[in-house]
Amino acid sequence: MNTPLMCSLQLTQLSDHAVNELAPSFKYLPHTSHADGEYRLRRYSIIRIHNGKIEPLPSTDFVQSNDINHFQGNVVRHFEALDDELIHCGGMLEMCKLFQRANTLPDDQPIEIHQMRIATLDSEVPASPEGIHQDGFEHIAVIGIDRHNIKGGEFLVYKDKTASPFLCTTLQHGEMAILADDILWHNAHPIKAIKKHQQGYWDVFVLTTKEIQHGV
Repeated sequence: MNTPLMCSLQLTQLSDHAVNELAPSFKYLPHTSHADGEYRLRRYSIIRIHNGKIEPLPSTDFVQSNDINHFQGNVVRHFEALDDELIHCGGMLEMCKLFQRANTLPDDQPIEIHQMRIATLDSEVPASPEGIHQDGFEHIAVIGIDRHNIKGGEFLVYKDKTASPFLCTTLQHGEMAILADDILWHNAHPIKAIKKHQQGYWDVFVLTTKEIQHGV
């Protein structure tokens, strides 16, 4: 019998075909002018699933309150949108449908997608500069796509901010952790290059959503 805690966390896996479709686009992620923009290269889009297909929604800036994000709270952050070809590929649809089904989300539910490459060369860099945190949503997913020349980056999940992590795992090659962001907390260990003077990176997608509130 599942406990409420374990029902708040699901681990699943993308197909190899989906990973192979999604992975190449990480090579072209841009740097940004934000505080983490030199080592967390990123694109950001909002989509919905409509009639079995992904539809991009109008682009918008990304803001989190200081109560949620002590690292870059109350900062308006602009990111370039995901490439159209990536948004409409089969791998993206598979990933978003997994997220939708796991959380019993309705069609047309807005889903925010962050595509990130966390990169390092000669120094250790934080994969999660916010530390132990929640993102201010109801449902989130972290999907590891690729790891190259790095150690660290383990994904950590906690039942509260002061507890020890009950999950520590290395997400890679389509491994997907889906959690209730309003119940659980998460973090990730810093990464560091194994071979010095050669770039290392961890490629991840982060999906987030707040459920639509329908009037009675």
